[in-house]
Amino acid sequence: MKDKRNQLLAKQLIHYSTELKKGETLYLEYKGQNTIELAKCVLEEATQVGATTFWYYNDESLARYFIKGASEAQFIRQQELHLELMKRADAYIGIRGSDNPFDLADIPAKQMQNFETLFYKPVHLEERVNNTRWVVLRYPNNSMAQLAETSQEAFEDFYFQVCCANYKKMSKAQEKLAALMNATDRVRIVSPGTDLSFSIKGIPVIKCSGKKNIPDGEVYTAPVRDSINGQITYNTPSLHQGVVYNKICLSFAHGKIVKACCDGNSEQLNHIFDIDEGARYVGEFAIGVNPFITKAMKDTLFDEKIDGSIHLTPGAAYKEAYNGNDSTLHWDLVLVQRPEYGGGEIWFDDKLIRKDGLFIDEELRKSFTKENLQPEV
Repeated sequence: MKDKRNQLLAKQLIHYSTELKKGETLYLEYKGQNTIELAKCVLEEATQVGATTFWYYNDESLARYFIKGASEAQFIRQQELHLELMKRADAYIGIRGSDNPFDLADIPAKQMQNFETLFYKPVHLEERVNNTRWVVLRYPNNSMAQLAETSQEAFEDFYFQVCCANYKKMSKAQEKLAALMNATDRVRIVSPGTDLSFSIKGIPVIKCSGKKNIPDGEVYTAPVRDSINGQITYNTPSLHQGVVYNKICLSFAHGKIVKACCDGNSEQLNHIFDIDEGARYVGEFAIGVNPFITKAMKDTLFDEKIDGSIHLTPGAAYKEAYNGNDSTLHWDLVLVQRPEYGGGEIWFDDKLIRKDGLFIDEELRKSFTKENLQPEV
């Protein structure tokens, strides 16, 4: 059963997400020992298409031995090697399933900063994101099941249902929401501990339905850079660089984070936002609409798609919805507005759009249901 599901997912990654073609080059990165079976299926499918694949095994348990001791010159050399490979790639698929998501938790902050600025930003944020057809996904290993607080077997069933959803139908369903956001100037977000206002006028709106992320299910834009005022309290935990942050609360004035705190290590939190000037501004605002995902599991790729959620992202804006903000950071922090998380409201130009995670518009509400987006197979 699992082999067939891997094959189905590999076909979706090759033919739908990256649209890989004969004669092209695929950069395949797989992280964690359990990912190899899906990697084999992806490699086989890419070869049958007529593409050539560069495959690269990576894992935080390996990377930590480089990151914790490398000099700036070594980070730069590593970047040069991978950047050249990325420049030659037409498409990138990243399968992430590391055995221990906390393997980088004890790396000194300066070393992590060098990794982010000297390696990750030029290779991934600048080259891969902007110049390849890319998709990233997690893999359902026991580590992920533990974070989700469920059995591995149950998590695998959940994972393949979510990842093999009907993304073509999801893309169609997102059109009305995208049009609504494109016509909007002022946004207001209200939830417990949250009352935040900003403008999205003139910033492009992008549908996300399986082309960049698996799982997927969001529609995003970016705030006008200096327009955000108020406070937001995120009610989902966020795992960042091997550290879990809970109840992050950010206060904004004219677009800038002027106060940041959380349960626990607020000092370390502020170090993240001090990495560069753009880290204290926001590069993305998105609405989550995947009905198969309803609770947080300390994995951003899933949590940011939660049905009834929003995420407001400190750091770099994407090229497709660019608001002028650049940063090494791009940290998707999630606020869920479903009733079990305390509820909340989204207002567009003084009109209530969504309450307690449900769209007011009946057509929108019915479009994003499990029944409407069941996997084709």
